[in-house]
Amino acid sequence: MANGLEPTLRRALEDVVAESVRSPIPSGTPRKTYGRVWLPGKATSVIGMRRTGKTMFVHQLRHERLRSGVHREHLPYINFEDERLTGLEGRHLGFLLDEYARIVSNAPQQGNVLWSFDEIQVVPDWERFIRRCLDSGVVDVVVSGSSADLLSREIATSLRGRAWAVPMFPFGFAEYLTHNAITIPTSHGSLTSKTRGVIEHAFTTWLQHGGMPETLGHDTATRMQVLRDHVDVVMLRDVVERHDVSNVHGLRWLVRHLLGNAGSLFSVEKFHGVLKAQGVPIGRDALHHMIGHLEDCFLIRVVQMESTSERQRMVNPRKIYPVDQGFMSVFDRSGKSNIGHALETSVLIELERRKCVVTYVRTPDGHEVDFLARDPEGNTLLIQACADASSTDTVQREVRALIEAKQLYPHANALLLTRTRDGLPTADVQGVTALPAYEWMLEE
Repeated sequence: MANGLEPTLRRALEDVVAESVRSPIPSGTPRKTYGRVWLPGKATSVIGMRRTGKTMFVHQLRHERLRSGVHREHLPYINFEDERLTGLEGRHLGFLLDEYARIVSNAPQQGNVLWSFDEIQVVPDWERFIRRCLDSGVVDVVVSGSSADLLSREIATSLRGRAWAVPMFPFGFAEYLTHNAITIPTSHGSLTSKTRGVIEHAFTTWLQHGGMPETLGHDTATRMQVLRDHVDVVMLRDVVERHDVSNVHGLRWLVRHLLGNAGSLFSVEKFHGVLKAQGVPIGRDALHHMIGHLEDCFLIRVVQMESTSERQRMVNPRKIYPVDQGFMSVFDRSGKSNIGHALETSVLIELERRKCVVTYVRTPDGHEVDFLARDPEGNTLLIQACADASSTDTVQREVRALIEAKQLYPHANALLLTRTRDGLPTADVQGVTALPAYEWMLEE
């Protein structure tokens, strides 16, 4: 038996390869990415939380190749969670290339073939096969996946420097508009009041509901249940199973607290004390590890205080946000409107989508600025997210913090981002630019 393949598995591989070059390429809402998607000699690794649309983005990349003139047969796609491929091992994967060469007689000898491998981590020793594909120089490779056996971030690590990571987040606002067939304005200055009303209504809805693709268009009860299910799967498969976490009760307490208190200052010491008072036995080190696991699987994002001192960054409280503002309403039990924290969360995720390194700032006078962001081009932004700019006192407080922070970072651009245009200053205030967050998010 060639390659040690059982006849049944061999026939399954033959069928899968044939389907991969003939079946229609699925279409979905186009996703926007920043920076390069391809790098010579590296596999493109699509990473992110479960159910954020990684597979559909892989198909989007295939569509882009198709539009550029690549033949459909040169865009094979294999999903290794196909039950027919149960029992497949890394040593069998070479058969895919052999079978492809047999049925596609016009396959180019150098480049221009894109192999897409989804959930490849279920195959033992898959990394060697991918590295061999890259070494051949004959094909381009895109991989994606997430499971209890291998978190999606670790795909890049497993390839030992041969992967180019492309993070996939829930729908940003531009993608949300596209998904709902709402025209994205090209110029905000000339918007009619009716058009602006449509955009601002959609923005508020997106802030409340979030951008997880599977939740869009559903009623409130269904949306909330889908989000709960997403969190349960991440906790149980990507944290409990993956890292052999035994204190599931303590993990649930931690997740409920973090997702229900987005953007609040978080201290492991204080939270440990709260759990201890509630009779929940858990160690401080266990909490630190759990936070790391939750961040690795993209359920939460962690923002540290800006400081040149590593010790200061470690000892000061962190701010922790969900990867999507839609999770907040599921776990916030205060009964209060969380639109302000939802706006702050959405701004952070947009900054991460733009590949910024993000911290928060505390000024010498004790005022706080939500984000200090450094983009890949070396530009620096100071950002305050303010949901309601109709209160003069609120705007003055937010602007004052930005002005103080700008004295510490004089080369930074200072932004006050709001939910709507209501109450916005008509001109820049002492170097602070105020504009609706949706205008900033939709700018090219």
